[in-house]
Amino acid sequence: MAVSPEKQKTLKEALSKWNIREEDVVERFIRSQGAGGQKVNKTSTAVYLKHLPTGLEVKMQKERSQALNRFLAWRLLAEKVEELQSGKKLHHQEAAKIRKQKNRRLRRAKSDARSRMPEA
Repeated sequence: MAVSPEKQKTLKEALSKWNIREEDVVERFIRSQGAGGQKVNKTSTAVYLKHLPTGLEVKMQKERSQALNRFLAWRLLAEKVEELQSGKKLHHQEAAKIRKQKNRRLRRAKSDARSRMPEA
């Protein structure tokens, strides 16, 4: 599954907007972990990026395709640099915060339910 030219164009615009140059980024392809069997163990599909001026690091191994992981890693790096430079929280951070709150509430509810159970 390839990345559409429109998405690539949008990514290039975002990178230029936030002054992210390819020369300032260390890019490595590493072996993924997890499901995928022999194919994952033999090929380097995960992408690691480090933006040298800011020190931000990104690792992407979401897909089995190196090209798609590369695109997703660059997009995530652009989002993180934007967040750092603009000082605003982005959608993925808000979603993570809400997920953490829900997990905390669930754990609390489970422990309260256990304490209310009559002993046998």
